[in-house]
Amino acid sequence: MSQTAPETESIPLYIKPPKVYPRETSGRFSRLRIIAAWVLLGLFYLLPWINVGGQQIVLFDLVNRQFHFLGLTLWPQDLFILSLLLAMAALTLFFFTALAGRLWCGYACPQTVWTEVFLWMERVTEGSRNKRMKLDKGPWTRQKLARKSAKQFLWITFALWTGFTFIGFFVPIRDLAVRVPTFDLGGAETFWLFFYAFATYGNAGYLREQVCKYMCPYARFQSAMFDDNSLVISYDVARGEPRGSRRRDADYKEMGLGDCIDCMACVHVCPTGIDIRDGLQIECIACASCIDVCDEVMDKMGYPRGLVRYTTENALNDKPSRIIRPRIFIYLFALLGLATLIGVILTGREPLIADVLRDRSALYRVIGSDLENSYSLRLTNRSDARMLVTVDAAGLPDIRVVEPTRELALEPGQTTDVPLTVAVPLIVAEPGMQVMTITATDAETGRVREIETRFFIPQNPN
Repeated sequence: MSQTAPETESIPLYIKPPKVYPRETSGRFSRLRIIAAWVLLGLFYLLPWINVGGQQIVLFDLVNRQFHFLGLTLWPQDLFILSLLLAMAALTLFFFTALAGRLWCGYACPQTVWTEVFLWMERVTEGSRNKRMKLDKGPWTRQKLARKSAKQFLWITFALWTGFTFIGFFVPIRDLAVRVPTFDLGGAETFWLFFYAFATYGNAGYLREQVCKYMCPYARFQSAMFDDNSLVISYDVARGEPRGSRRRDADYKEMGLGDCIDCMACVHVCPTGIDIRDGLQIECIACASCIDVCDEVMDKMGYPRGLVRYTTENALNDKPSRIIRPRIFIYLFALLGLATLIGVILTGREPLIADVLRDRSALYRVIGSDLENSYSLRLTNRSDARMLVTVDAAGLPDIRVVEPTRELALEPGQTTDVPLTVAVPLIVAEPGMQVMTITATDAETGRVREIETRFFIPQNPN
């Protein structure tokens, strides 16, 4: 008796996620998000064009190893300041996450800001959410081709402009603007212009929520910074359930329904396509669009606002909630400490650095009636202007500098090592390691840099 083989079923390991068509919203959080986007985009696109004293106000000049920022010039020797700034940025992220969740993602993340711009261009060319969905499902017609082409033209133009501006933070943008029309760009400049343009076009135009869901590491470790007192966007289950549709004038309490009318508006406006009613999810970027649209629905139904709102886990569970708590103060004090440290370092930063190292190969030598010691002098110009430095010595009778015999010219950012020879007369020399001071003076500004070192005098120099 033969047995028939059981039917097999193919289960795909990957299912292409459906395209998300977020609906446009209006409300207090949407206005805040638009204002934040305008401010951040304005800073990005305008800052490279601002010059102060002939110097671009923000320029990462990698070729000349200079970082110009708001009139301040940092050099490779100031790398530790950049490390402090990065630590301060990380603490700021931790502070705001512990306080109010993913504010960075919803209002300041480049992915969010540029996606907003690309969505706006999509709405201008293809219409509202329903029109875009209908257009994508419909056949290719002359109107569809025209709308899609117009959208692509805006996307590509804006992406190229973004790539050009990005390069303008590393290469003087005014010089770059002259060379772009003539295609007079170097290989690295061309690569990064098109690379950043392509990244903007792909991330903001097509990947969108996929970046937030699968590529961004912040969504993965944010839970480590949340606790039951963190402000997050949440759906009030006790008030909203059981959900169900009804007429505006219906007595929904007698119907056994909660305040949620199950209109799905919160899902339609979500840029990542999640349902906030399913609880806090890593895909939520805290843009608060669901709050704005739910408040609109509550107003139309005559219900109190706040079915979806900023709240804490403790508040939802009718427990005492403390938004301001010890960890907030810890982050805040650490931020203030770092900011103070950076301020002290920058205000006390010397434009001229000088260091003296003794020549170990010869402790001393006798030249005629003089006793000489040899050193190596290292000078660094950390200003934007050329320096003419003179070197002198003090601290011993009749001490003088034998070498160098002339002013030393230092270009901006230049570090130079020069031999330094100091002499004292034999008749005034007292044995031992005598304290002396080497002074390096900028002839242009009169700034003096003093370095204390030792002059060796033997028992019997002859």
